[in-house]
Amino acid sequence: MSERVDLYQEIVRIRQAGRRAALATIVKRIGSTPRKDNAKMLVREDGTAVGSVGGGCVEAEAWQLAKQVIASGRSSNMRYQMTDEEAESEGLVCGGSVEIFVEPIMPNPRLVILGAGHVGQAVAETVDRIGFDVAVVDDRESFASPDRFPAGTEITVQPFEDGLDSLNIVPDNFLLIVTRGHSHDQVALESAIRTEAGYIGLVGSRRKIQMLVQKLLEADHRVEAFRNLYAPIGLNIGSETPEEIAVSVAAEMIALRKGCHQRSEKQNFIHRFLEKEAVQESGSKPHQQLA
Repeated sequence: MSERVDLYQEIVRIRQAGRRAALATIVKRIGSTPRKDNAKMLVREDGTAVGSVGGGCVEAEAWQLAKQVIASGRSSNMRYQMTDEEAESEGLVCGGSVEIFVEPIMPNPRLVILGAGHVGQAVAETVDRIGFDVAVVDDRESFASPDRFPAGTEITVQPFEDGLDSLNIVPDNFLLIVTRGHSHDQVALESAIRTEAGYIGLVGSRRKIQMLVQKLLEADHRVEAFRNLYAPIGLNIGSETPEEIAVSVAAEMIALRKGCHQRSEKQNFIHRFLEKEAVQESGSKPHQQLA
């Protein structure tokens, strides 16, 4: 039985919390059905629901489809034909059919940038234009300044080791590490792999990235913690300037959100290294390769 909550307020709350849901709406009905046009049911990612599209088998199927829509992020339609037995149980003269449209409820994409230098600034400006919410972390107040970033950017002036603690990082979030040096990159990467972020981007050469990862493995971090590491960052477009790097990073994040991203050879190099480390960690061949 669904709870009594204002459906539209709940949609706002879910999006503000950075979570996902799916909204099922009856868009067409023929014959006798338990609910009228525009009846709605909101299904959260944990499976709980608000509202109703009729109960019984039709609602169960709508719920199943809603879970698929939450996972894929893509809208879908379903049509359900009520049997005479189902109609009788609902007190209807005869069975009708309903068409239900299920749409994803998604938060705005969110990018958290660790490092407020020239690259971080350029990336923030680029992704702000394509609808990302942006947060920036740096330990230098003169760099992590609202004057240097788009209006609405969330600014945190703290050391990289604890700058993420108050930002509520969720699996849909993107993290980008573009600090001012190796030592800061390592601290930022260690902080990043402790979060649930679905994307952790790290700037640098393959040699540098392997060195940073190796140090963290030696510090007893598990190989699995690097599953969502994308390094070096961005699509391979030969970018050199901060503005060009920003374009390549924005394109990579768009590709990931659309489900059409493929890791570059440089990124695969790091993951092949991690798979070798996984063999040593487990003492046998890993059951599953890193994604």
